Amino acid sequence: MYCRRILETPLSGAVSRDKVRILLGARQTGKTALLRHLLPADRTRFFDLQDTGLRRRFEAEPSVFAREVKALPRAVRNVVVDEIQKVPDLLEEVQRLYDQGPSRWQFFLTGSSARRLRARSANLLPGRSHAWHLFPVCGWEVAREEPPALPAPSPRVRSLAHGPTESPPFPPQDLPRLLRLGSLPGIRSETAGKAALTLETYVGHFLEEEIRREALVREMGPFTVFLRLAAAESGRQTNLAKLSQESGIPATSLKNYYQVLVDTFVGHWMPAYAARTRKRLLTTPRFYLFDVGVRNAAAEVPLDARLLNAQGGPLLEHWVAGELRTRAAYAGRGHRVSFWRTTYGVEVDFVWESPREDVPIEVKWTERPTPGDARHLEIFLDEHRSRARRGYLVCRCPEPQQLTRRVRAVPWHAL
Repeated sequence: MYCRRILETPLSGAVSRDKVRILLGARQTGKTALLRHLLPADRTRFFDLQDTGLRRRFEAEPSVFAREVKALPRAVRNVVVDEIQKVPDLLEEVQRLYDQGPSRWQFFLTGSSARRLRARSANLLPGRSHAWHLFPVCGWEVAREEPPALPAPSPRVRSLAHGPTESPPFPPQDLPRLLRLGSLPGIRSETAGKAALTLETYVGHFLEEEIRREALVREMGPFTVFLRLAAAESGRQTNLAKLSQESGIPATSLKNYYQVLVDTFVGHWMPAYAARTRKRLLTTPRFYLFDVGVRNAAAEVPLDARLLNAQGGPLLEHWVAGELRTRAAYAGRGHRVSFWRTTYGVEVDFVWESPREDVPIEVKWTERPTPGDARHLEIFLDEHRSRARRGYLVCRCPEPQQLTRRVRAVPWHAL
C-alpha cells in the first residue's frame, strides 16, 4: 500500500509546471513509487535505465530517446527517466526536447548517483529544472500530530492528473525496530526477519550495482573494508589519519571513498555549528550514513535485541540525526543541522538552525531525564542568547517534561 510522502505537494504543484523535475535520493527511498503514484499510467511513459537492453540502446545512440519521445501519442504528456545517471547523455536530449516545447511534455528524472553526472560534466539543465531530494520515511510522514514549531505538510495534495487525493500516512513503529532496521519505506512493511535479510542484501546490492558496475572505485576490496569501518564510525567526528592506520588504506583513498558515499546519497557530512563567539570550538565534521538500518547492516552488527543493549544510545542519536536532516531538507532554504562542541569538552549533539532561531538538541537514552541532563544545553543557550532561546532533550520518557525554564525533555516519538 502506498503511503503519503511529503514531496507529493511540491512535485505536483503548479510552481514547477513546465519545468524538468529532478528527484534525487539513495536507492530504495521510494522515488519510482512516488512518481507512479502521482502520474497516471495512461498518460505517462517510463524509461527505466536499469533495463539493460534499454540502457545499451540509448548508450549506443542517445538520439533514439528523443525520437521515441516524439513518437508518443498526444495523450502521453509525462515522461519519466529512471536512474538518469546511467546514461547521462540523455540530459542533452531532454534539454533539446524541452527547448523545442516546454509545455508539450512534463519531464521527471530520478537519480541515485550524482558522481557520474558530475564526472561527465553533464548538463544539469540550469534554469530549466527544479530538483528535490527524497529521504527515508520521517516523522512528518507518520500518523501522528506534527510539531507546531516546524512546517508540516498538508495531508491533502493535488495530483498531477488524478485530482485531489489523500494518501494514508505511514503507520508508527516502535523504537527498537526503528533503531535496528531503520526507516526505508519498503523495510517498514516487512517482518523483522525479512527486513534484516533485505538490509543485508541492500548493502551487497549497493556494492555491486553502484560501486562495481559504475566503476566509482578501482579496487573493491579496500572499499569493502572502508564501508564497514565508516558504518561503525557513523555519527562520530571523522579522523582520517586514525582510520587509515586502522584499515591500512591511504588517507587520500579514504577521502575519495567518503565522497563516493556522499555522491550516491548513502552518506552525508554534518558541519560544526558556526558560532559567533570567542570560545574555541572543534570544527571537524561528522559523517552519517543516511539510514540507521543501512548503517547497522553495513557495520555487520546483529540486527536483534543484542544491538540495543550494546549501542542503544548511539543508535538513538543516529536516528535523530537522520530525522533532523530530513526535516531540514524538506523545510527548505535557511534550514540546516549542525553540532556544537568546545575544546574544553562541552558538547551539544545537534543544533537545528532556521531563519528565525537556533535550537540546541541533546539526545539521551534515559527514560527518566533530570535537570542535570540539560546542563550543556543551558551553556549553549547562555552563549548564544541572540539566536537561541529554548532547547530540547530527546529521550525515552513517556511524556514531555520541563527540566529547566528553557529546556524541555520530549519523547523520541514527539520530536
